[in-house]
Amino acid sequence: MFDMMKMMGKMKEVQAKVKEAQENLVHIKVTGESGGGMVKATVNGKKEVINLDIDQDLVKPEDKEMLQDLVVAAVNKALQEAEVLAKEELKKSTEGMLPNIPGLDLGGLV
Repeated sequence: MFDMMKMMGKMKEVQAKVKEAQENLVHIKVTGESGGGMVKATVNGKKEVINLDIDQDLVKPEDKEMLQDLVVAAVNKALQEAEVLAKEELKKSTEGMLPNIPGLDLGGLV
């Protein structure tokens, strides 16, 4: 028989683990590169840009448009990887705590 009290206790435990995982996302650092490494953007697991490194050779007025494109590409690559790592971290934090419910995706909590 379904034990509602046990399930409620488990949900509180899951909520605590999810909160802890979300707080730890700030420690995940991912760097995306573009232009053969000439532009590097580093983001954390909370999808915040924490560093931007631009090769000195790109800092020329005539290369402004190309530089903008490379920065956008580097940031997007870093954000995509950060999202993957954040979802993995969240999944690890709740592993074995929830029953296997088809369609349950905790990725939206990241």
